[in-house]
Amino acid sequence: MGLLDGKVALITGAGGGLGEAYAKLFAREGAAVVVNDLGGPRDGSGADVSMAQKVVDAITAEGGRAVANGADISTMAGGQSVFDDAIRNFGRADILVNNAGILLDQTFAKATEAGWDKVLRVHLKGTFCVTQPVFRWMRENGGGVIVNTSSTSGLIGNFGQSNYGAAKGGIWGLSNVLAIEGRKYNIRIWTLAPGALTRMTADLPRYIENPKAALGPDGIAPAVLYMVSELSGDQTGKTLGVSGPRGVREMRMMEKEGWKPPHEGWKAQDIAEHAGDIFFSEEEIKMGARRF
Repeated sequence: MGLLDGKVALITGAGGGLGEAYAKLFAREGAAVVVNDLGGPRDGSGADVSMAQKVVDAITAEGGRAVANGADISTMAGGQSVFDDAIRNFGRADILVNNAGILLDQTFAKATEAGWDKVLRVHLKGTFCVTQPVFRWMRENGGGVIVNTSSTSGLIGNFGQSNYGAAKGGIWGLSNVLAIEGRKYNIRIWTLAPGALTRMTADLPRYIENPKAALGPDGIAPAVLYMVSELSGDQTGKTLGVSGPRGVREMRMMEKEGWKPPHEGWKAQDIAEHAGDIFFSEEEIKMGARRF
């Protein structure tokens, strides 16, 4: 008996890297999988369904069930196509992993409108386009699990990734809202912040400088299996960071107890006087989220 027997999983960007690892692991655990991938280079140019089909062929060779989908998930039609393939071929949509993404790194001073729009479109709009039809189906059919992929670039920040960080921060915000709206329908929402060495990240400085510290896709996949299986119970609205140096850990927005001013008559200087109640100390900050 597999952890996902009888389930149908939709995975975007599953023609290689993290998505491929998820698809193969889910299939081995009994799920039927819709393998979506536009194909082409990591900057999102070009299209080639052969990447998705190669993963499907590997799954079916092991006796699993899978179909390839080459839709552009940054469009509403593309997102609908991924969902339609799940219903047409397998009759359900129990699990969605929004994993597709591209990189067009630019420092903010050199950022272009075209680069900004393209990264936001694939990551943030793409998550919306695929999630909406699945969320609607889950709402009417007893629930399900959705995993949205964020990044420490969005949750903490990273040099040269203003477009990517903005998109990934937006995905985290979207997940927080979906967790609230989906709770009464038994729709569980997870946010994943993975740190993995893949084709998309291979030339990032932190991976070049620490090649042996990084996890590969197969080192991230068990955490995602945990999220979408019954092992995680009824947990929802949580963010899980997974990386080699930092391990598996929940990441959360925290706040101090704070200082409550009077409704009138307080001054900016009062913040300085109550700084110990308002701001985290250096010691407390050491327990805060860190990159990689």
